[in-house]
Amino acid sequence: MTAAAEGVPARRMTRARRNALLQSEPVQGFALISPTFLYALILLVLPILVVFAHSFWTQDYLTIDHTFTLENYRIALTEPIYRDLLWRSLYISLTVSFFTVILAYPIAYFISFHGGRHKSLWLFLITIPFWTSYLLRVMSWKVILGYNGVLNSGLMGLGIIDEPSTALLYNSSAVIITLTHAWAAFAILPIFVSLEKVDRTLVEAATDLGDGPLRSFLRVTLPLSVPGVISAALIVMIPTVGDYVTPKLVGGKDGVMIANAIQAQFGKASNWPLGAALSVTTMLVVSLMAGATVLIIRALQRLAR
Repeated sequence: MTAAAEGVPARRMTRARRNALLQSEPVQGFALISPTFLYALILLVLPILVVFAHSFWTQDYLTIDHTFTLENYRIALTEPIYRDLLWRSLYISLTVSFFTVILAYPIAYFISFHGGRHKSLWLFLITIPFWTSYLLRVMSWKVILGYNGVLNSGLMGLGIIDEPSTALLYNSSAVIITLTHAWAAFAILPIFVSLEKVDRTLVEAATDLGDGPLRSFLRVTLPLSVPGVISAALIVMIPTVGDYVTPKLVGGKDGVMIANAIQAQFGKASNWPLGAALSVTTMLVVSLMAGATVLIIRALQRLAR
C-alpha cells in the first residue's frame, strides 16, 4: 500500500511536469515553426546565399562599366556593315509594303463592292493562313523557291528553263516574296474597313455626272480610302524592318537584315550595349520613315484633289 500510494503521486508529478514543459513559451514558440515555413525560409535564403557566393567568386573576373558613352551609337551609325544592313532593311520593308498594298487593294475592293452577302465568308477565307504557324509558312516558301522546289520544277516542266535556278532563294527577293505573302492579310483588312466607309451615293453621283468606272474610282473611291492605305502600309512596314526569322531562313547572306545583327549582338557576341544602340537607332529611323511616308501620301492626296 505504501509503495502503491507513493507511486501514484510520482506518476502525477511526471504528468504535471510534462504539461508544464509543453505549455512553456520556448516549446510553444518552436511548435509554431511548421515544415512549410521552414521550406519557404530555405527557398528565400538560398538564392540570396547563391548570389552572394557568385559575387564573391567572380568579383575579380567580372566588372560592369557604368561610364556614360555614345560610342556604341557612333558605331551603329558609322560602321559600314550596320549602315548597309539598315538601308537594306528599309529597302526591303518599303518594297514589301508597296507590293503588299498593291496586291491587297484589289482583293479588299472586290470584297467591299462585290462581295455582297458573302463578305464575312471572304474575310474568313483570308484569315485561314493565320491558322498555321508563321514558321511553317516561311518554310513552305523555302520549299517552293528551293533548288529542287515547286517553282523550279514547274518552270522546267514548261520548258522555260533547262536547269534549276539558284536565283530564287537565299537573297533579298526571296525575303520580299515571303514577307509579302505573310503580311498580305494585315493589309487587306484595314483597306477593306476604309472602303466600307466610302459613301456609295458619291460613287453613284460621279457615274450620273458622266464619270466612267475608272474615273470615278480615281476621283472618289481611291481618295476616300487613302486612310486605309496609309494604315496598311504602316502596319506592314514597321514590323518587317525588325523581322529576323524570314531573312535567317530564306535570305542567306544577301538577305540579312538589321534585326539579325541585333540578335547576334544579344546572342553570340554578348555585346548588349551595341545591340541596344542598334535597336534604338533602328527604331528612330523607322519612326522618321513612317512619319515621312504619311506626309508624302497626304501631299499626294491633296494634289489629287
